[in-house]
Amino acid sequence: MTARERVDSTVKKVKGQTANILTLINLSLGALALLFIFKEDLKTGFILIFLAGLFDRFDGMVARKLNIESEFGKQLDSLCDLISFGIAPALLMYQASLFEFGVPGIIFTILFIVCGAIRLARFNITEFTGSFVGVPITVAGCLIAMCYLLIPFIPGYFFMFIMIAFSFLMISTISIQKR
Repeated sequence: MTARERVDSTVKKVKGQTANILTLINLSLGALALLFIFKEDLKTGFILIFLAGLFDRFDGMVARKLNIESEFGKQLDSLCDLISFGIAPALLMYQASLFEFGVPGIIFTILFIVCGAIRLARFNITEFTGSFVGVPITVAGCLIAMCYLLIPFIPGYFFMFIMIAFSFLMISTISIQKR
């Protein structure tokens, strides 16, 4: 194998993994958000969740553009999304507000994560027809994270209702057109 063939082979391998690399950056940002949330640096955790959202947006676009969509990539994306848009936003809201409500706050936090996992599992086993069934976890997670900005202005119990509403919207059968 010549040097040029090795370079071509390497470029082809990297191109084939570009979307997965972006997905793993999404995961890394979600995991980093969790670490900051655990350290009670909620503002940084909030920012990292939104950065994860950008990489999540780009991984699918790159996969389609480069024609490198795969079942592995789909499954990897879902696992990463559960962390970045299920666990991280739920724990952000728990640390920021829901902890004040004791067991109900814990239940609503876990419910959001569980419904997010159900939503992703359902997505992975159904044929995509151009519209989503239920609110995508990325949308729900980013909107829950945005609620962090409203904490000084809205009573804490309101966020429990928001959490349960988005939990059920993720597993609902409403149809949302992909844009």
